[in-house]
Amino acid sequence: MDLKSPVIRSEHIYRAYWLYWHLLGLESHFLLNRLLDVVITVFVTIWYPVHLILGLFMERSVREVCKGLPITAACFFASFKFICFRIKLSEIKEIEVLFKQLDQRAVSEEEREFFNQNTRREANFIWKSFIVAYGLSNISAIASVLFGGGHKLLYPAWFPYDVQATELVFWLSVTYQIAGVSLAILQNLANDSYPPMTFCVVAGHVRLLAMRLSRMGQGPEETRHSIGKQLIESIEDHRKLMKIVALLRSTMNISQLGQFVSSGINISITLINILFFAENNFAVTYYGVYFLSMVLELFPCCYYGTLISVEMNQLTYAIYSSNWMKMDRRCSRTLLIFMQLTLAEVQIKAGGMIGIGMNAFFATVRLAYSFFALAMSLRG
Repeated sequence: MDLKSPVIRSEHIYRAYWLYWHLLGLESHFLLNRLLDVVITVFVTIWYPVHLILGLFMERSVREVCKGLPITAACFFASFKFICFRIKLSEIKEIEVLFKQLDQRAVSEEEREFFNQNTRREANFIWKSFIVAYGLSNISAIASVLFGGGHKLLYPAWFPYDVQATELVFWLSVTYQIAGVSLAILQNLANDSYPPMTFCVVAGHVRLLAMRLSRMGQGPEETRHSIGKQLIESIEDHRKLMKIVALLRSTMNISQLGQFVSSGINISITLINILFFAENNFAVTYYGVYFLSMVLELFPCCYYGTLISVEMNQLTYAIYSSNWMKMDRRCSRTLLIFMQLTLAEVQIKAGGMIGIGMNAFFATVRLAYSFFALAMSLRG
C-alpha cells in the first residue's frame, strides 16, 4: 500500500449529512429538486412553525399551551437553525476541503488506526443515534394521535378553515402535520448532527497532529533537515485546524445559541407535561422519548466541544515530548514560538457568549431540574 495516498477519508462521514440536504431539495441542479425546495421552504420551514405559534395564541387552556409549546419551540428553532446553516453552506464546504487536506497528512499506521477505530466510529454513531432518537420521537407522536383516543390534531395549531368540518378535512390536516413534522425532523437531523460530528472529526485530527509532533526527531535516521521540514508541516497543520475552528465559530455562532434556548425550553416544559398533563400511556411515552431526544440533541455537541479544548491543550505536551534536543538553534526558536501559540485556550462559543462544552450542558440540565423541583412542589 502506498502510504502517501490518503487512506482516511473524512468526507465519508458526511455522506448521510449531504443526503439530508438532497432530500430537502438542496445541493442539486435538477428542476424538480428546486421545486421541492420551494415547497418545503414555504409550507414547512416558514408556515409550519407559524401555524403552531398561532395555534398556541388561540388556546385558552394551560394544558393545551404546555402540550403545544415544546413542539412549537422545536419547529421554530429547527427552521431558524436550518436557515442559519443554509446561509453558511459555503463555509461548511470549505471546512470539508480542509479536512481532506489534513487526511493526507495521516501517513502512519498508528494515525490511520486511531482515526478509523475512534474518530470515524464515534462520528458514525452520532448521526445514527440522531436518526433513531428523532425517528422514535416522531413515531410516538403519531401513535399518541392514532391510538390515544379522541378527535384531535397531532399538535395544537391554527388552520384557515374548520378542521372538524368533515372526516376528510380532519385527516388531511393531520396528514399535513405528520408530513410537516417529519420534514422538520429531517431538517433537524441536518442541523443537529453536523456540530457534534464535525467537533469529533476536529478533535480526531488534533490528536493525529499531536502524534506527529511527539514523533519528531525520534527516528534514528532523521536529520536536522527532515526534522525542520516536519516542524513546518506541523505548523501548517495547526494553522488549518485553527482556520477550521474560526469557520466553526462563524457557522455555529447564532445557530447553536438557538439550540441552547430551544433545549432549555423543551426540557423544562416536557417535564411539566409528564407530571401534570400526560393523559394516557401513549402521551407519557411520547413525552419521555421527546425528553431523551432533547438531551441527546444537546449532549454530543457539548461533549465534543469540550474534547476539542482538551485535545488542543495536549499539543503543548506533545511538542515537549518530541526530540527537540536534536534540533538546531533556528528550529528550536521556531518550536518555542509554536509552543507558545498552542498555549492559547481554544473554545467555540454560541452567540459569542456561551461556550459549547460540558459546562453549558450541565447548566441546562440544572435549569431543567430547577423547573422539575418547582413543578413537584406545586404538585404536592
